[in-house]
Amino acid sequence: MTYHRPRALFALRPVHLPLLFPNTVQNRIAQYADLDPAFAVERLDDPRIAALLPELEILITGWGCPPLNDAFLDSAPRLRAVLHAAGTVKAHVTKAVWDRGILVSSAAEANAIPVAEYAVGAILLAGKGVFGARERYRGDRTFTPAEVMPDVGNYGRRIGIVGASRIGRQVISHLIRHDFTVHLYDPYAASASASVEVPRLELEELLATSDIVSLHAPATPETHHMLDRDRLALLPDGAVLINTAQGSLIDTDALIDELKTGRISAILDVTTPEPLPGQSVLFDLPNVFLTPHIAGSHGNELARMGASIADELERLVTGLPLRHRIHYQDLDTAA
Repeated sequence: MTYHRPRALFALRPVHLPLLFPNTVQNRIAQYADLDPAFAVERLDDPRIAALLPELEILITGWGCPPLNDAFLDSAPRLRAVLHAAGTVKAHVTKAVWDRGILVSSAAEANAIPVAEYAVGAILLAGKGVFGARERYRGDRTFTPAEVMPDVGNYGRRIGIVGASRIGRQVISHLIRHDFTVHLYDPYAASASASVEVPRLELEELLATSDIVSLHAPATPETHHMLDRDRLALLPDGAVLINTAQGSLIDTDALIDELKTGRISAILDVTTPEPLPGQSVLFDLPNVFLTPHIAGSHGNELARMGASIADELERLVTGLPLRHRIHYQDLDTAA
C-alpha cells in the first residue's frame, strides 16, 4: 500500500542521531517520511532548513531541540506532529504547539523501561543486603561461610512505591511477580492508573511500614521535598530509600543527617544538586550507593526510543491514533 510520505526533519543533537536511529530504524522511518537520515539541526533558524520549513509536516525531536516558539511555528505552517525521541517534552514543546492543534508524542514509555529495570534491580539487591555486604567484605577482606544473616532476604519484603507514573507502574508490574508485599502512594491519586492493582496507603503510613521505598513521582511544586525531615524520620530502622525520579523530591540536607546516623540506607541515581559538589558527604557514607543519573536510556537502549518514534510515525501516516500522544493538561502531573 502506498502512503503520502510527509516532509520531516530531525531536530536534536547530531551526535545522538545514529544512536537513536540506527540503520534498521532509519529504514523504517524512510518508508513513511521524506527526510535526510543523516541530517539533524539544533537551531530551528538554521538557514539550511529555511526552504524546507514551509513544507514541513513532521518534526522528530530529541535532546538538544530548542523551544518551538511562535517564530518557528509561523515558518512551518503545515507542521502537524512533533514526535519526541526522548522522555519529557516540557523543555521544548511550548503551549503554542498545542494551541495550534499540533499532535505531540514522546518515547517516554520506552525510556521508562531501563529506569524500571534499574529500580527493580536495586530493590532486589537491597533486599538481599548486597550493598552492605559488599562494604563489609571490602573492609574485612574475609567472611564467615554459612554465617546467619537474619535481616537479609526478599521473601515477604514490604516495598513502598511512591508515584504511579509510567515508571512506577512498570516497577509494580515487575515486583508483583516476586514474593513482595507492595503498596502504593500516589501524590495525584485521582490521575493514577486504575490498572495498578496494589493496595494504596497515605504517604506517612507507607514510609513507616516499608522496608524499601522507591520514588517515581514527578517534580512539581506539590512534590518538592515531599520527603522532608519529618517524613524521613518515619522510615523504619534498616529501611532503604531509592530515588531514580527527581532529586527535588527529597530534602537533601535532611537525608544526609538521617544517613549519617546509619539508621537507613539510600540508593540515589538522582540528587539535588546534580552533579553533587565534590565535597558532598554522600560520596563517602558507606550506606549510600550513588550512580551518575544512568537509570534512563543510554547506549544501545537509545535505539528503543528511536524505534518507538518509528512506530508512532507509521501510525500517524497510516491514519491510526498515536499510541503515546501527550496532552497539554497532563503535563503538570507527568514524571
